[in-house]
Amino acid sequence: MTEIAIKITVNGRPQEAVVEPRLTLADFLRENCRLTGTHLACEHGVCGACTVLVDGAAVRSCLMFAVQAADREVTTVEGIAAPDGTLSPVQAAFRDCHGLQCGFCTPGFIMSLTALLRDNPDPTDEDIRVGLSGNLCRCTGYQGILAAARQAAPGPAEA
Repeated sequence: MTEIAIKITVNGRPQEAVVEPRLTLADFLRENCRLTGTHLACEHGVCGACTVLVDGAAVRSCLMFAVQAADREVTTVEGIAAPDGTLSPVQAAFRDCHGLQCGFCTPGFIMSLTALLRDNPDPTDEDIRVGLSGNLCRCTGYQGILAAARQAAPGPAEA
């Protein structure tokens, strides 16, 4: 199989690699970049555990090939904290509101919520439920996740 040279910016850092065309973005992030916060569960795009941001949009990295991310900006859960390690508002809210239990689904929820709040800083509970409906959790009962989403929402932009 012919390999392809790609360049991807991951969490603000340029990455270059020669990859097989069938390598998923999730596997590229985990294996090539050693960023294991992107979790793989169903590998069918159903659970949302592998959600990352590609050019700001939440995508299932298990359904995207690394070559499709060439020349694009990818952000993983490791890339949303401040350079000094300060948690992002969404990460801090998940911690504060106990929005996780086993933690396996948490990176996907955090990335989906980060994209949702960027586009809708003052979501209703229904907006949150719809925005996170592509992510599954088997442990929490979702109440802590919803509380974290409410806490992390910056509210309406001031005019």
